Amino acid sequence: MKTIIEPFKIKMVEPIQLTTMEQRDTLIRNAHYNPFLLSAEDVIIDLLTDSGTSAMSANAWGAMMRGDESYAGARSWYRFRDTVKDIFGFEQIMPTHQGRAAERILFSVMVNPDSIVPNNTHFDTTRANIEYAGGAALDIPCAEADDLDSDFPFKGNIDLDALKKLVAKEGPEHIPLIMVTVTNNSGGGQPVSMANIRSISRIAKDAGIPFYIDACRFAENAHFIKRREPGYENTPTIDIAREMFSYADGCTMSAKKDAFANIGGFLCTNDAGLAQQERNLLILTEGFPTYGGLAGRDLDAIAVGLREILDEDYLDYRLTSTRYVVQHLRSAGVPVVAPAGGHAVYLDARRFLPHIEPLQYPGQSLSVELYREAGIRGVEIGSVMAGADPRTGEERPARLELVRLAIPRRVYTQSHMDYVLEGINLVWQRRDGIRGMRIEKAPKFLRHFTAEFEWI
Repeated sequence: MKTIIEPFKIKMVEPIQLTTMEQRDTLIRNAHYNPFLLSAEDVIIDLLTDSGTSAMSANAWGAMMRGDESYAGARSWYRFRDTVKDIFGFEQIMPTHQGRAAERILFSVMVNPDSIVPNNTHFDTTRANIEYAGGAALDIPCAEADDLDSDFPFKGNIDLDALKKLVAKEGPEHIPLIMVTVTNNSGGGQPVSMANIRSISRIAKDAGIPFYIDACRFAENAHFIKRREPGYENTPTIDIAREMFSYADGCTMSAKKDAFANIGGFLCTNDAGLAQQERNLLILTEGFPTYGGLAGRDLDAIAVGLREILDEDYLDYRLTSTRYVVQHLRSAGVPVVAPAGGHAVYLDARRFLPHIEPLQYPGQSLSVELYREAGIRGVEIGSVMAGADPRTGEERPARLELVRLAIPRRVYTQSHMDYVLEGINLVWQRRDGIRGMRIEKAPKFLRHFTAEFEWI
């Protein structure tokens, strides 16, 4: 069959409140031109994030009903632990209330003020937690990542030569860990190849540096490997995922992404001594080590979601439906990141609005106009999110100026995405009249969440 259908049925619906452009003009102005500050009921199609916004299955809801809310050693913990260990393979597993809590604990223990943490591209909370601990978050994506139009299959790869040079120069005394984000969210949702993961692991082991995977979208990355990397086309996605993690010393995970859960995450390692330090901090800030800030019902939902995300039919649908949107935008001449990622469509704001300078935030302007035009809420991934230099306070243009339209799992149909395509095309047709923006007020860390803007 040429038509790919949703491999699920809908048995419950949530109404969408439709608004006019005149109403949205007022709403976004009252939100200080920051889509994060809008009320959800005032958004027609919400593509702000795929984190915690997925639709859970009947099996996951059923599992929540058997959640054991015992404070310590609950049955839900053991079901969660056994599932994570089976897929990820790590010995030490610590649940947290979400991914950034796992990052905060990891970097609080491992990062010092003179530390450098290399990654293909750090996402916002990862970078902020490293910088908050006094370290430097260094992005070293592969050269192919800069050509947004090319169809290179693994633009999420780390630049291995740059990594080798960094390790040789700084050594393990300044590099407490090496990370790779799968898929590379800030780099257009692009996957990392197994060959690249294997090489990173070899470089790290030779230098005596731990290697960690930011595993938020591990299943999508594994399925991209199945589709694009020779030798894996007949390998079950779950086995590809297991091989990916076999090369790592630990991982952080937001279960709000590739586990279909509305809350939760975890931190894993094979180092028992390190895990003890992390558990001490976990108890201080999250909760007892067998619940980590989560209800037992949430642990059970995550255990079900981690199995469901590895379903081959679902992953085929997920990747193909995102590609559908990217292909239609490319055909219309709209600049996007190609090839299509798994969880989101990325508009290239730098080429969409070439008349707006990076520090006049073209991605923010484009995000606002998408909401004004069609009630679509996306997020800027560019110079606003990159933030000012934490040491000097100087504004720094980002390497890429993107607008991410993250697609919640099992939430929107193709007709919803056709509406998104129409809205983007309408903004594209009047792009020359869009102005830049300035920041009126913002915090030092993670400013894009609460910053206030005004038109220039």
